[in-house]
Amino acid sequence: MARQSSGQKGVCRFLLLVLVFLPREVTSSFVTVNGRTENFVLDTKLGAEESLKCDVQNRTGDEGLLWYREQGSVDLKDENKINSSSVCVSSISENDNGVTFTCKLQRDESVSVSVVLNVTFPPLLSGKNVQTVEEGSSVNLVCNVKSNPQAQMMWYKNGSILNLENNHHQVQQTSESFQLSISKVQKSDNGTYSCVAHSSLQRNTRDFHLLVKDRATTVPIEPIIAASVVVFLTLCFGLIARRERIMKLCIKGEGPQRDTAL
Repeated sequence: MARQSSGQKGVCRFLLLVLVFLPREVTSSFVTVNGRTENFVLDTKLGAEESLKCDVQNRTGDEGLLWYREQGSVDLKDENKINSSSVCVSSISENDNGVTFTCKLQRDESVSVSVVLNVTFPPLLSGKNVQTVEEGSSVNLVCNVKSNPQAQMMWYKNGSILNLENNHHQVQQTSESFQLSISKVQKSDNGTYSCVAHSSLQRNTRDFHLLVKDRATTVPIEPIIAASVVVFLTLCFGLIARRERIMKLCIKGEGPQRDTAL
């Protein structure tokens, strides 16, 4: 009986320890955005309006929620912070493409769901459309481009595909620009250059007018200055060399005036 009692006490201690170290909440809260529990990409388009709703699931009490746009917090009304919270993204523009919105549990910000906006829009082109350059100089025609999906780019001249010449034309493309560089500009480079962007949504064109003017005739300033200095010094040396003769003439011219005074 003593051994049985001791065994029962040991079982009781074990059960007590299990109860002490068991989590107080067998289940934990998590959040969903538009019903989804994982990060996701939301496809949208220019001018659209999107609503993002965040809900606390499996909660045992009231839970506060936070919204972030990229790294900045979104201002929410008090009634839009507890258990369920919504944000509205209106008048969506190309600048919203790739922007991330994140809903987080206030007491544990590691519990979160993020949404990345994928804004599709046709090519948007911009850039300085008129440039005047001097013959023999260099010029850059920069076509700024935004497009989603990415557009295929091409340069045209006077309505025809530009024939790129080695050591004369150079094309550079980044995610935001399409640049044509022309070195040692000639009169034949004068004309209208077109930046053409073609995507699955649309084909757009931006014209750039290049005006090539005659090379300005430069006056040789340095030789003129040097020649002027030489002439000036020659005159000075000539005056110095004839100073004695000039002084004698002046003295001789004053002699009769003294005699007349007597």
